Amino acid sequence: MGLSTVKFQKTLKSYLFITLGSILMSVGIYFFKFPNNFSTGGVSALSLILSSLVPQVTPSEYMLVTNIILLFAGVAVFGKKFAFKTIYCSMILSLFTLLFEKIIPLTHTVTSEKMLELIFAIGLTAVGSAMIFNEYASSGGTDIIAMILKKYTNLNIGKALLCADFVLAGASIFVFNIETGLFSLLGLLLKAFVVDAVIDSINLSKCFIIVTSKNKEVCEFINTVLNRGATISDCKGSFTDDSKTMIVTVLKRNQAKLLKQYIKEIDRHAFTLILNSSDVLGKGFRNVL
Repeated sequence: MGLSTVKFQKTLKSYLFITLGSILMSVGIYFFKFPNNFSTGGVSALSLILSSLVPQVTPSEYMLVTNIILLFAGVAVFGKKFAFKTIYCSMILSLFTLLFEKIIPLTHTVTSEKMLELIFAIGLTAVGSAMIFNEYASSGGTDIIAMILKKYTNLNIGKALLCADFVLAGASIFVFNIETGLFSLLGLLLKAFVVDAVIDSINLSKCFIIVTSKNKEVCEFINTVLNRGATISDCKGSFTDDSKTMIVTVLKRNQAKLLKQYIKEIDRHAFTLILNSSDVLGKGFRNVL
């Protein structure tokens, strides 16, 4: 398999994840956020508030127009450096939300349980956002404002955007009602935790520290069967004074199961420490930024 083929497959996989993440976000926004007026920050919250003030334009249409304006601003400021993934993701999100509005018009909420609707609104958008962030992309919107502010000011962008989101969520108390405002504030707080948890889950790897006398067999299994590398070093037990080898390797979850079973079969006296990590940088894992 040539280098160009591998690169094409990685790019295709990345855009499939971005597309699926964008669609999940649009489902959460259109079916659960918009009908309940959940204003949990970003362009979707701004669109809801604007639509309530000027109801002649729907939230989906506001979101599409706002994202287009912000994309033009991003291109004007950053030119060719402006990421194509952001443009692609932003348009998929906006167009699918508008498409849902045209083919599945909603006259009321999907269920009568507001808390259930909030869970789906936050869950779907957070999972979608995590999938997009994990591919080093963004859904545009207020992220573009953050990029522009970062270039021209010394503001703490994360705190500035969080404050803006809180203002939008708080504004829903006055634009809609106090119950909707409180649900929006709760959703805003939950979203940050869910996004981080999903990203950690997607990138979860298993770090093995193995002390064994069967080092050649274990290393061969790691190298040939699992197609992974390992670091080895000589070590000595403090009680037994026996000389052994310590092997350190990092594997994906499905590979970890295979190695754990193999060690159990080949060396029942091996000492194995398995650690979870979602921040593994290097060849075969996440790129070093």
